[in-house]
Amino acid sequence: MAERISEAEHAVMEVLWEEQPLTAAEVAERASPERGWSVHTVKTLLSRLLAKGAIAHEADGRRFLYRPAIEREAYVGRESEKLVDKLFGGRVTPLIAHLAERRSLSPEDIAELEALLKELKP
Repeated sequence: MAERISEAEHAVMEVLWEEQPLTAAEVAERASPERGWSVHTVKTLLSRLLAKGAIAHEADGRRFLYRPAIEREAYVGRESEKLVDKLFGGRVTPLIAHLAERRSLSPEDIAELEALLKELKP
């Protein structure tokens, strides 16, 4: 999947990563409460995701069941790398510094970062 997933398409993907397979109506029911999307809108987003290869579908009588064709972890990893490359020249340290400056890190955040760094040290 080379094409970028829009914010709206990502919301549909989150629904499918949470539960699968789902019909278009079921996706709309789960994604729409806060967004107010119609089933037609969700079907359009599903069609776009199918064209991008992000989801797959199978016939179930007169309806289709949709499921992700990519894992959430793989998608998040790829998008994270793109972000670091684009905004921070491929370096993670400036990203962490930026986040630490812009958002206050909780003691739990700091402890998790310290544990991660200890794990990564040879």
